[in-house]
Formats: sequence, C-alpha cells, structure tokens
Amino acid sequence: MLERTVAFRSRAATALVLPALSFTALVVLCVVRRFDLSDALVYQAEGRAALHGGDLYGTAVTEWHLWATYPPFAALLFVPTAWLSAPVLKAVFLAGNALLLACLVRLSTRLAGRPAGLPAVCAATALALWLEPVFQTFVYGQVNLAVACLVLWDLTRPPGARARGAALGVAAGIKLTPALFVVHLLLRGRGRGREAATATAAFAATVAAGAAVLPAASVDFWTGRLFETGRVGKPYIVDNQSVQGVVARALRDAAPGPAWVLPSLAVAAAGLWLARRARDERWAVLLTAVTALLVSPISWSHHWVWCVPLIAVLLAAGHRRWAALTALVFTARTMWMIPHDGDLDLRVPWWQQPLAAPYTLLGLALLAVAARRLRPAAGRPPGQLSARISSASTIR
Repeated sequence: MLERTVAFRSRAATALVLPALSFTALVVLCVVRRFDLSDALVYQAEGRAALHGGDLYGTAVTEWHLWATYPPFAALLFVPTAWLSAPVLKAVFLAGNALLLACLVRLSTRLAGRPAGLPAVCAATALALWLEPVFQTFVYGQVNLAVACLVLWDLTRPPGARARGAALGVAAGIKLTPALFVVHLLLRGRGRGREAATATAAFAATVAAGAAVLPAASVDFWTGRLFETGRVGKPYIVDNQSVQGVVARALRDAAPGPAWVLPSLAVAAAGLWLARRARDERWAVLLTAVTALLVSPISWSHHWVWCVPLIAVLLAAGHRRWAALTALVFTARTMWMIPHDGDLDLRVPWWQQPLAAPYTLLGLALLAVAARRLRPAAGRPPGQLSARISSASTIR
C-alpha cells in the first residue's frame, strides 16, 4: 500500500512539471512584455463601484478607456477584487485562470466521453495555454474560462441531475451570450424543459440580485447600456471574430447594419436547427456554442475558448487530423499578422480577409460539415440519416 502511494505521488509530481513550466513561461512573458491584464482592472473598477456606490457604467478605466459592459450581477461578484492591490489582483487572475483551464480540460474530456487521468489533463492543460483564445484570456485577465466551465459543468452532468441548468443561468447572468444554451435545452427536448426553466429561473435570480443591490445601475443597464454595443469596442477590428466582424471588414463599413443582422439571423437559425437535429449530445453542445459566438455582435478572439472542448471531441471521435488542423488555426494567430492599427482593419485586401477571420470561417465550416452529415441520403425519405454513419466519428 505504501509503495502504491509513493508511486502515485511520484507520477502526480511528474505530471505537474509540464503545466508548471508552461505557466512559468507565461508569467515571465507577462512581466517582460508588461501585460497589464486590463480587463481584470475593469472588473476591479466594477467591484469598487458596486461597493462604494459609484457610477458603474459611467466611468472608463485603463489607458484604453474601457467601460463596464456586464450586467450588474457581475459587478457584485467582482466586489472582493476591490480590496486587492494591482499586483495581487493580477496574480490572483493568472493563478485562477490556470486552475480554470485545467478544469475546462477535464470537463472537455468528460464532454468527449473520454475522462482522462491526471497526467493527460496536465499535459493538455500545458499545451492548451498557448492556444490564442486561452492565451489572450490570461493576458487580458478575462473571465471566459470561468463562464465556459460553468456551462460545460452543467451540461455534462447526468440528465435529470438536481438543479441541472442553474449554473448555466448564472453564467448567462454574468455574460449574456450563454443564454443561447437555454434555447438549446428547449430544442433538444427529451425532458429538457425543466432544465431550461431552472436555467431561466437562475438567470432571473441574478437579475433580481443586481436590481436589489444596484437598482440605479440595473435600470441603466437593462434599459440602455445593453443595446450600446459600441461600448464593448469597434466591431470591425480583427479582434472581432463574429459574423458582424467579417461583414464589416469585407464591406469596409464600420456600421454594416442589416448587412450583418440578416446573415447572423440565418446562421442562428441554421446553427440551432443543426444542434436540435444532432443525435450526439457532444456535437449539439459544440454547435450551440459556436453558433452563439458567430451571431454575437462582438466575439473577441479570446471568447473562443470553446476551442478546447472542440479539439477534445475531435480527438475522441478519431478525427486526429482535423483536431490538429483546428489546433493550428487557434494557435497561428493569423489575424494579428495583417496590418490592423488605426482604421487599417477596414482596408484589409480581399486575399487577407481569410487571415483576418480564422475563427469565424472555422465556425461556419463546422456548421457546414454538420449540415452535410445530417443531410438525408439519396433515395431516403427526408429526416432519415444513413445508417452507415458511424456513431463514434461523425456529428449525429
């Protein structure tokens, strides 16, 4: 028994070496490049405003003049950051995101149906840290990993589990985009209505909590700030990997209006329909996540941390080449290779457009492949799929 314990501890210590080295390299890079974790500073300002009664949505912070853009409930969660010094705040966000990344990797293997041991999780965590969306989440001090973990933890619990959907509702209360998963639950059927109702109730509770503690800010947000997408940033810059970003850059129009709304509605309808038709729950979840990222007015590159479960599911399904290609797309950082200072984002030549929109194009390609897989075979009645499609390696 003692020998087994010693062997286990030795394997655990060895497994931790790779993520420790990877995280250390990241910290050194942050110090050398003087990354200021600007979004973490915005969250701290929100927490201070909630604590001291400041103007939550009326004050811009950091040299980039960043505004608070999340619902008031999120500001309540950020209150503890108000008591931290800037160095401690950055250390907390870096360490916290490291733990959340390991959690996301573990949940991704659970979604893929291939639970992994400690060595595999540690190795995957060390490598995943350098995927561009994950890396940017670290250097900005973002909460994307926390939101993704809440959603994925909830959706990978057994059907009918107690309060299933509550974590999803809380995630939507922090960052509104996960609310599309409530629609996902409704469309999937099979008794998911109760889970959708639980998620809706949890989201409503976050709104009520924000209104109770921050009534003026709640009125301000839900009646006005919610619709001011310009507060989030310029939609045409290469950072924006959504349909709106692609359309704005392609048309060289800073405010494309209906030119992006109509395609986004079409993508939303197609993505949700495909998620509804998918027999494999893994792909239904991923299709919904990708659809949410595509149709959101702004999906910064770091919002695409869903690349981690996508790669995990591709590997589990036996698509190693596609998993490698996907990892390459999310590591290459092609959007940063083209000139993008000032208004150069609106003057991207046609041949560089794909380089400026790698995640959007990959997301649309995923929907296209799903649609092809779900297309009825020749000579078969509509709604039937070929029985020859393998359940282990295709979107079903």
